[in-house]
Amino acid sequence: GPLATPGCPLTCPPPPPPRARQAAAGAPGPDEGQERKREQTAYARRVLLRLAGLLGAGAGATVLYVFGNNALDEHGAKIPDEFDGDPVVIQQLRRTYKYFKDYRQMIIEPTSPKLLPDPLREPYYQPPYTLVIELTDVLLHPEWSLVTGWRFKKRPGIESLFQQLAPLYEIVVFTSETGMTAFPLIDSVDPHGFVSYRLFRDATRYMDGHHVKDISCLNRDPAKVVVVDCRKEAFCLQPFNGLALARWDGNSEDRTLYDLAAFLKTIALSGVEDVRTVLENYSLEDDPLAAFKRRQSQLEQEEQQRLAELAQGRQRPQLFLGSLAGRLWPRSKQQ
Repeated sequence: GPLATPGCPLTCPPPPPPRARQAAAGAPGPDEGQERKREQTAYARRVLLRLAGLLGAGAGATVLYVFGNNALDEHGAKIPDEFDGDPVVIQQLRRTYKYFKDYRQMIIEPTSPKLLPDPLREPYYQPPYTLVIELTDVLLHPEWSLVTGWRFKKRPGIESLFQQLAPLYEIVVFTSETGMTAFPLIDSVDPHGFVSYRLFRDATRYMDGHHVKDISCLNRDPAKVVVVDCRKEAFCLQPFNGLALARWDGNSEDRTLYDLAAFLKTIALSGVEDVRTVLENYSLEDDPLAAFKRRQSQLEQEEQQRLAELAQGRQRPQLFLGSLAGRLWPRSKQQ
């Protein structure tokens, strides 16, 4: 049978569980430790919230003090405004609100209702048309590497485009980039000064997350303005003033700018009264310049066939009906 130890009955009670031993020894149990941790976490959260509230109140008071005071003139004297008759706190609040409202308006709206100066008058020469062209992904392609950082590659045909169009178009580089970024880039692509004006992000209208180029603010006849961009959203306010090109990926064999120069020269030399009638005709094309080249090639084939028939005596001599422009875009669109 089981051996009995001295001083202990045959049936000894089982040893107490660890929790009971901890309680007997005065040590906190798991539940008490978790409760203490929760209390410490709640206390730390309350302290952080109070600190955040104090910092927020201090920041708010600083904003009201900085932006809620009267503007100062060059001598440091306060300039009176329409809020001077209100209580001091109300003055501060209304001036601060007006400041941020004006700042928001500055971001959303163009900097001026007339982004360009008035057209030149005689004896100075004013080109009959205006070309508004984007910089990034139309004339330049941004590239980044760990070794060189950001670099910008020039698209083939920039010099040819500017040289051919400068007598016919007032060239305006209008980009959604900031002036600090874009100004030296424009200098690099236009060393001879063919670009008449430069407009940057602050001249755009910010709508639905896009920087939109509002032609109505250019101070030019919209019937004579062509916008070239790689995003249709850029000219969504005047969709038939725009020509959307494919975004350039940096391919050195690209010929798009040469085709663009030929297209725009045809419009100008044809004396189109309203460019929107022409651009509307190409607006549904996936590649408007390819469509233009296709129509131009077809026209040349028809003209060669007509001349051959005249030479063979199968067609009576007559004036060739329709100008080049009339065959490249339907007549009904030019009425």
